[in-house]
Amino acid sequence: MAGDGPAFGTIFDRHQARVYRHAFSLVREAADAEDVTAGVFLELWRKRRSVRVLRGSLLPWLLVTATNIARNQQRTLRRHRALLDALPRPVESDEQEGEVSEDLAAGLAQLDPVDQGLLTLIALEGHSVKEAAELIGLTETGARSRLHRARRRVKESLMATRTRIGPNNQKEETA
Repeated sequence: MAGDGPAFGTIFDRHQARVYRHAFSLVREAADAEDVTAGVFLELWRKRRSVRVLRGSLLPWLLVTATNIARNQQRTLRRHRALLDALPRPVESDEQEGEVSEDLAAGLAQLDPVDQGLLTLIALEGHSVKEAAELIGLTETGARSRLHRARRRVKESLMATRTRIGPNNQKEETA
């Protein structure tokens, strides 16, 4: 099959439905199963010179690859959900707390989503830098660097907000 487009097309036609059914049984969403199936055949094409045929069939390799791609996809979705779940919820108690919460939310909104999640996991959820790095998929060193920059940006944002607050603790309208 090394570079033979028509042979690849034949393999796709022969095994696509079976790979899709297997992927669907793993991910339970049609769109996700289609993504997994596409990923399997992309990998097959990419590794076409080194794929091992087992007892004259590529199907075992295709199904194992589908399982691995589905697991990676599910792990990515879990991490994304954990990141979203870790974001702070607005505090709705008294007015001043609401303003601080809004200012903090505005500061966090300026951050990249990874930095938001990292800061939230550590500052609000109480995770260590190492744990947060693992949850997000960063190295501990990279997480420490990102955390330092994220804290500095949020602090600068809060300080800028405080300088816009006028007499009587009222925010001044800026044009």
